[in-house]
Amino acid sequence: MNNLILKSFGLFKVPLIFFVSPKIIKLDDNTTEIKIPLNWRTRNHLKSMYFGAMCIGADLAGGIVAMKYIKESGKDVHLSFKDLKANFSKRAMSATHFYCDQNQEIKKFVKEVIENPNVRSNKSLKISARCPEISQEEVAQFELSLSLKYKN
Repeated sequence: MNNLILKSFGLFKVPLIFFVSPKIIKLDDNTTEIKIPLNWRTRNHLKSMYFGAMCIGADLAGGIVAMKYIKESGKDVHLSFKDLKANFSKRAMSATHFYCDQNQEIKKFVKEVIENPNVRSNKSLKISARCPEISQEEVAQFELSLSLKYKN
């Protein structure tokens, strides 16, 4: 069901998300794992994953869990990302998985934002990327600032 919601969100709200065909592998109270396939849509001239596609994966790994908790709250919380830092240590030569293990912190953050309406708040998220078909070594690390505001 989560993947259907993700596809719909991509199709109707952010077409680039739909275009890269991400898949939610895991989304629970502790961890999020998103997979983006390596194909003609996501590949660069070196036949590795294009950094733009990788940024979409990092965005989703941190953003999808925040969206989940916002939806559960039933409140009108606006989500965006304030900034992004990326370190690409190896070329992503196969399907790339993006991991966020801060789901509990994100849940708490969403609650804090709802308790303080009309104030924009930011939280730093760390996302790692790996190509498990090849190796468990990280191919990239991302740091994004999740930015939330509740308007009551």
